[in-house]
Amino acid sequence: VQLQASGGGLVQPGGSLRLSCAASGFTFSSFDMGWFRQAPGKEREFVTAMSRSGGTTYYADSVKGRFTISRDNAKNTVYLQMNSLKPEDTAVYFCAAGVLTITPRRLFVNYEGQGTQVTVSS
Repeated sequence: VQLQASGGGLVQPGGSLRLSCAASGFTFSSFDMGWFRQAPGKEREFVTAMSRSGGTTYYADSVKGRFTISRDNAKNTVYLQMNSLKPEDTAVYFCAAGVLTITPRRLFVNYEGQGTQVTVSS
């Protein structure tokens, strides 16, 4: 199983980045997908998740209205479009595959990949 995140980098506050996560080694369309992040000295934080069909999405309050998750089941890839970036968005971003539940709203992770660094700074 591989989940390879890419697209991170250094961006100024207010800028945008698009992260990609290419999956292999499992049936991508059978899994719900999500993104987590971890800033230095902080616990890992849920960012967003999307159901396998793409019909259900959840966002952390801190990113709602700024970040958008999407997926392409034909390409086995999940994306994270990040707009209006803030310095507090600085973190390593990880993608994950698992099971999305409604109550509680949570992605139970089966697989997680290596992260990509996002730094928001002027």
